[in-house]
Amino acid sequence: MNYAKQYQQALANAFPKVLHFGDLWNTPNKSIYKTDEAHANTVYLPVLSTTGRVNGSRGAVKTPAQRHSNDWETKVLSNHRIWDTLVHPQDINQTNMVATLQNITKTFNETQKFKEMDCYLVSKIYSDWAENSGKSADSSALTATTILAYVDKVMEAMDEAEVPEEGRLLYVTPTANTLIKNAVELQRYLAATDKEVSRTIKRIDDLIIKKVPSNRMKTAYNFTEGAVPGASAKQIDMMFVHPLSVLPVTQYAQALLDNPSALTNGQYYYFEEAFEDVFILNQRTDAIAFHVAEVAE
Repeated sequence: MNYAKQYQQALANAFPKVLHFGDLWNTPNKSIYKTDEAHANTVYLPVLSTTGRVNGSRGAVKTPAQRHSNDWETKVLSNHRIWDTLVHPQDINQTNMVATLQNITKTFNETQKFKEMDCYLVSKIYSDWAENSGKSADSSALTATTILAYVDKVMEAMDEAEVPEEGRLLYVTPTANTLIKNAVELQRYLAATDKEVSRTIKRIDDLIIKKVPSNRMKTAYNFTEGAVPGASAKQIDMMFVHPLSVLPVTQYAQALLDNPSALTNGQYYYFEEAFEDVFILNQRTDAIAFHVAEVAE
């Protein structure tokens, strides 16, 4: 129906605005890598490598050989989510048009769906990174005195790994953001001549800072209904990530609206189904780093 088509278009337009991790749900990789036509739940990432150059000789012919190799990094979508609801026509009329399907789905998106998508993305990036990078999250104590030195340490490691400087993102909880503001505030206060100092910190050098509620920054979630922190979940304080290391795949298979009928007991019936997943590129794990609270919460 037209409603479902319009709803999906509005949903796509809303991603960068209402998702805290909208930049990662819409990375350039999303348009570069597509699911395989024969296997709609699978993405095949080509992985090419070559040898380096060697010395040549004018007096000899080097034996020709293949000096490159080709492989595939396979990503299989496994996150299948659905949501549906019934709306009686009299509920719409008797609530003075409050309980319209448009308002219901808008509320669902803003209070449930986008939060769940955020929680899934950050926990999936964390689990993929922990599994494929051979690294573990930093759990050292952070203070306003030490936090900038820690950020510099992570940035230095990314520089050494040749991660592009432009585009690096730092997602922080409000608590970590306060530490950064206090650290930068201290440095600015010592050097400032004005009585007022701006405390709005959005960037450290080329690193863009984005503040995220702590309940959307856990290492694990239970997605039985919506998203709640998992039993072993730890608090992620900081997530450093370059978007080019993340591959989001979103496939909305259906968004349907049925008019009242005998099958729905005279009610409108809305149903949506989504296949969506997030992966990291195994060759780019150096573009991701985490700081995690030492104990589970």
